[in-house]
Amino acid sequence: MKKIVEFLQQKHVIFKSFKEIEPKEIGSRKKVGLYVGVDLKGYYALVMTLEKKSRILRKEANELMVLHEKIEQYIDSRIKKKYIIIHAPLCSKAKALLEEHGWKVWHETA
Repeated sequence: MKKIVEFLQQKHVIFKSFKEIEPKEIGSRKKVGLYVGVDLKGYYALVMTLEKKSRILRKEANELMVLHEKIEQYIDSRIKKKYIIIHAPLCSKAKALLEEHGWKVWHETA
């Protein structure tokens, strides 16, 4: 988690509180890191980290957006900002889809 907080600080994204949510808690079997934070203005933000070897396609991007909706229900609040840190090959259409739906995508090639 320290690595993620440091990465976000480099991107000038700072939170008052920041906690991890296990995917099992919201009924998901995905291997994804889920973090919910409260920014300095008091808005909820979601940070997802995804690390894999295979390419992330549009289908998976849709699944990640469904995961976002489940987290909103889990914390019983609207999430204002959505960030995703991807360490995997990323399909350009999947990236465009995520950005179109208000996600800030940081694509790190390993």
